[in-house]
Amino acid sequence: MKKTCIVALVAMFITSLAVAQKTEKELKSDMKEKAVKEARKEAKNLAKQGWKTNPGSLPMEKMIEESWMKQYQVDENGQATYIMADGNGVAESKSVAEAQAIELAKLQLAGLIESNIASIVKGNLANTQESAADATSVTEIIQSSKNIIAQQMGYVNPNFKLYRDLKDQKIEVQVRIFYEVKQSVAIAKKAIRKELKDKLKKTDEQVDKLLQDVPK
Repeated sequence: MKKTCIVALVAMFITSLAVAQKTEKELKSDMKEKAVKEARKEAKNLAKQGWKTNPGSLPMEKMIEESWMKQYQVDENGQATYIMADGNGVAESKSVAEAQAIELAKLQLAGLIESNIASIVKGNLANTQESAADATSVTEIIQSSKNIIAQQMGYVNPNFKLYRDLKDQKIEVQVRIFYEVKQSVAIAKKAIRKELKDKLKKTDEQVDKLLQDVPK
């Protein structure tokens, strides 16, 4: 009887594992289907607007499909794996326009991260003994940290780059970049921590209280 139960439990485990694997495959299949559908629609609209890919790169639809796959990707907790931003640049040369687009996208990324951390710190301020003046200073420092966070990110390779020729002999470049959420938050916390300590002379303990609940 005992042996039969063990065999039954093993069989149930194998069955449940197979179902779980099947479900994961189905989820990936659904994600792929959605990404392909969105990519076709977006690529069609972009092509109508005159956007083109660089020679030798992947077809536009394929690049956009990979981009959508990243947007749908989540970690083990069901949270988004990547944070995304777009940027556009206009210049007389493609390289300059591309550099502008990447910097704007990085600033957009940094702004999203800064905004999320600012909302958490705002809630923490209510539970600390900060004076009204110090609380205001903390908020201002975090809000002004966007450029510092963007600099700390360094160069970010775009997920895709598109360009189009404009009537005034200039070129417009559009990029889409992704950054891992965990890594971006770690960079932002480090930058904000330094600013709070340097400008407000906060101790490590005080900074920890302000930044508690910010994801690791």
